Amino acid sequence: MRRLGTTLTALMLAGAGIAGTVGTAQADTGASAVCETGWGSLEKRVSPTEDYKPPLANIRTAQHECFDRMVLDFKGSAAGPIGYRVKYVDKLTTPGTGEIPVDGGAILQISVGPNYDPSTGSQSYPGQHGQPLPGVDITGYQTFKDTRYADALEDDVLIGVGVRARLPFRVTQLDDRVVIDVAHSWNATS
Repeated sequence: MRRLGTTLTALMLAGAGIAGTVGTAQADTGASAVCETGWGSLEKRVSPTEDYKPPLANIRTAQHECFDRMVLDFKGSAAGPIGYRVKYVDKLTTPGTGEIPVDGGAILQISVGPNYDPSTGSQSYPGQHGQPLPGVDITGYQTFKDTRYADALEDDVLIGVGVRARLPFRVTQLDDRVVIDVAHSWNATS
C-alpha cells in the first residue's frame, strides 16, 4: 500500500510539472506584439526652414519587433527641420543616369541632401551611385530587401529601399537625424 501511495505522489508531482510547463509554453506562444500600423503609405515630406541643409554623414539600420528602421545621420544640425521627402515609387531614377534597379516588392525613395560638406566641399557620405549603401547589412530583415544610393540633382541624395511590399511607414526627425520606420505588415500584430 505504501508503494502505491509513493507512486501516486510521484505521478501527481510529475503531472503538476508537466502541466506547469505546458501552461508556460502556451503563454509564450500565445503572446504577440501589438503594433501601431496607422502610419499609412502616402508621401511624407518636410521642407527645410532655411537654405542650409546639413550634409549626410551616415546611414544605419535596425530590426524591431514591429518594423525595420533606417536612420540617416547628418553632420551638425539645422536650426529647424532638416528636410526630407519619402515616398513609394515605381522605379528609382535620376535624370542623368536613368533607372537604378532595386530588389523587392516595392521601392521606398528617400530624398535628402546633400552629400558634401559645404565648409570643405568634400564628400560627407561614402555612397557610390547605383550601389548598395556602404556598411548597411539588411540580411535577414523582415521588411527591408535591398538598398541603393543615387546622386540626384540640386545637391540632393536619393536612397532607394527595396521593401517586401508597399507597407505603412513613418518618418521622424530628431536634431541631427531622420528616422524611417517601415512596418512588417498592415495588421495590428506582428
